[in-house]
Amino acid sequence: MSRSKTRLLLGPALVPVLVAAFMFLGQSQPAIPGVTIKSKVIQAELNYELGKAKRPKWAQPVSSGVMDTYLQATGITAKRAAQSKARVAPVRIGSTNTEGCAHTFTGGLGGNNTRVNQDCSLRRQAEQAIAVNPTNRRNLIASQNDSRIGYNHCGFDWSFDGGVHWGDAVDPFFQFTFDDFRSGDFCSDPTVTFDSKGNAFLGGLSLSLDGVNSAVLVARSDAGINGAFYHDPDQSDPFHQYKDTPMGVVAADSDPTGCVANDKELMTADANKGSPKADNVYMVWTRFDFCTGEGVGAHSPIYFSQSTDGGFTWSAGIEISGSNTQFCTAFSGESDPNACDQDQGGQPVVGPDGTVYVAFNNGNTPTFPINQYMVVKCLPGSDCSQQSSWKGPKKISDDIAAEPFNSVFDPVTGCPAGRQCIPPNGYRIGDFAWGSISADSSGRLYFVFADGRNIGPPCDTLDYATADPPCNVDVFYSFSTDGGASWEGPFLVTANGGETAQWQPWGAVTGAGNDLWIAYYDRKYGNCEFTGCNDITLARVNQPRGSKTITYTRLTTSSMPNLVVANNPVQAGFIGDYMWVTVDSKGLPYVVWADTRSRGGTAVDEDIYFATG
Repeated sequence: MSRSKTRLLLGPALVPVLVAAFMFLGQSQPAIPGVTIKSKVIQAELNYELGKAKRPKWAQPVSSGVMDTYLQATGITAKRAAQSKARVAPVRIGSTNTEGCAHTFTGGLGGNNTRVNQDCSLRRQAEQAIAVNPTNRRNLIASQNDSRIGYNHCGFDWSFDGGVHWGDAVDPFFQFTFDDFRSGDFCSDPTVTFDSKGNAFLGGLSLSLDGVNSAVLVARSDAGINGAFYHDPDQSDPFHQYKDTPMGVVAADSDPTGCVANDKELMTADANKGSPKADNVYMVWTRFDFCTGEGVGAHSPIYFSQSTDGGFTWSAGIEISGSNTQFCTAFSGESDPNACDQDQGGQPVVGPDGTVYVAFNNGNTPTFPINQYMVVKCLPGSDCSQQSSWKGPKKISDDIAAEPFNSVFDPVTGCPAGRQCIPPNGYRIGDFAWGSISADSSGRLYFVFADGRNIGPPCDTLDYATADPPCNVDVFYSFSTDGGASWEGPFLVTANGGETAQWQPWGAVTGAGNDLWIAYYDRKYGNCEFTGCNDITLARVNQPRGSKTITYTRLTTSSMPNLVVANNPVQAGFIGDYMWVTVDSKGLPYVVWADTRSRGGTAVDEDIYFATG
């Protein structure tokens, strides 16, 4: 069940404790409409604190922390703040100071590699994104999966000086409560964006360990805070910067059958001041459903939601991946014989006129292991919250997913069962999340991806147990000059790599469309193709629509060691599903990636690093 955040919910930690402790006292009336207080103790204490009753002699008060939560949950705190008519000065943060354990690798031809996450632990940080403030190109924000406080959570980062110094923290999503009064146990797949005014947004998945609950949540960092902390998106409350509830709720499912799970969300905002939909915020995600009886395994279309009030309320989620009679093949049980609904890895981008494009990987193809990249769009004059407003999908390119498949967990490399990996790395390789779309100021589209179409022996067995390097995985791009209706390419980017692996790319085009920047993991340096070490290469494709020339920069100052069971059994087998590249108004690229180099000693540990081209 998807829903917008239109009501306040009690804090998740308090509900089971207080209900269990006070249920024997019976049910009382709500303190204010919309919130039912079942404890006579709490109701009485609220009456005392609101001046509706006099506290009896010798009666002990309920602790301040507990009551503070109920005062917020019932809306009393917000009401008092509004009644005070206090004027709150906007928060301005401009220091370049960082928190925790900063680190920089120096001496590379591509410049410094600066550590983004600042915690001092040896916990994993991976699967990162980055965005640049359109009102201040020195202000960057980033996000990553983050395990510093246990399990997996969402970390966020900020820089006020173009990436020289960073600060970081973890997500504010912990107090969100599902309809079954449970809270999420962990957060994953964080995503960040700016609108045209410099307001920053942080999104993430909130999930329970048993998989029953899954939500897509959004927090906001008002312009001037610059992403240094995130808060309640409710702009009608003058004190919202002081609160971390309620969050913006894009989708929330509490499904005791275990059928539904929300996954792999990415967000963008319309940062074009001249757009008819300027400052709208858009989220796309994959909605898995194992109980529809359709498709192969889970039915997994791409879903969409939008916010027109700064991230506070969101439209009901709709399926936008559509159907295509030419390219999407029927599977047993499909209600639509040409549904394009075996999807993953959706990414939204906004054109200069306000058109919303969403690219994704689709598996409704007849030939294994060929998938396809597709794109849908919603025109600026249409209401994108309506399914009928979405056009497409159109095919961008085939995806030849010929990297080796693993059938059992590899105790040496950590390659998981049921995943694709390229030996001797055990990192899960997933073409489904490897595509990235960007648009230039004329509305031309560029799509970057990697696949295994050029893999040859001895790596072309499709079986990880028998495959060996060299594994010639390559990076490609395609472009469209007609709004995604047709695509030219794909064009090979990594011809200079020879028989080596280049994988997990991300791309971003400059405003004028003269340069397409593409960063990717690269095994062509030294003996990395056979030892599994990696570097990050940044390719600059000049004139990508014409007589292109490609130049390459090795961003990493030294190679990253292979992460395997022997040197880190906790993190082996995963380095994220994607990295990220963005460009600022002057065309300067900013790159973030998961890096396994030690910042001191011999530890092999994943952290997020940053560099510019």
